[in-house]
Amino acid sequence: MGASRWEPGEGPRDRLLARGPQSLSDAEVLAVLLQTGSRQYNAVQLAGELLSQFGGLVGVMRTDASRLLAFAGVGRAKYAVLQAALELARRQALQELEAESVLSSPGQTRRFLQHHLGSQVREVFSVIFMDNQHRVIRCEDLFLGTIDGAAVYPREVAVRALQYRAAAVILAHNHPSGVAEPSSADRRITERLCSALALLDIRVLDHIIVGRGREFSFAEEGLL
Repeated sequence: MGASRWEPGEGPRDRLLARGPQSLSDAEVLAVLLQTGSRQYNAVQLAGELLSQFGGLVGVMRTDASRLLAFAGVGRAKYAVLQAALELARRQALQELEAESVLSSPGQTRRFLQHHLGSQVREVFSVIFMDNQHRVIRCEDLFLGTIDGAAVYPREVAVRALQYRAAAVILAHNHPSGVAEPSSADRRITERLCSALALLDIRVLDHIIVGRGREFSFAEEGLL
């Protein structure tokens, strides 16, 4: 039975409208996005199977297209809806971050980076470029890697910073393993980037590593 066949008032969409989204379980929220089930399952059951198979909401949203599309009952339309939901959350978080100084909203910075990098299955190195009031000019993904890492070149970061006339930056990358602790290579590249950008009078405010549901801040740990 698909979500479109729920009796009036009994489906997750009806309860969301009546009681708010907080009243729904993870499976029910996911079912609202999926809209319909499969031959075997209704929408909530299909959502539950996905959560079980891929390790919860984070796992479902991080799973690459080929694996998700291979799951019975998930077609291109459902996959597109899930990706659109992720992108809406990312854009909302970015707009909230752009509305004020980054230094006054560290929580929003982390939330944006979770939306931006947390669902990536490969390592992505991003830089948030800011003006002298620490307002966001642009966030750009500069280096893309394999699941094991990304090659980061300080010269490229410096060129972009000069192009945007940035006064400060926040460095960020994800660990697809889900573990947010920095590696020795992370520490070395942070030192190299800080040194290179200091020559241009550009401050590195932080380097944030995004793991599964948590972040590591070089600034908070006194490593900058």
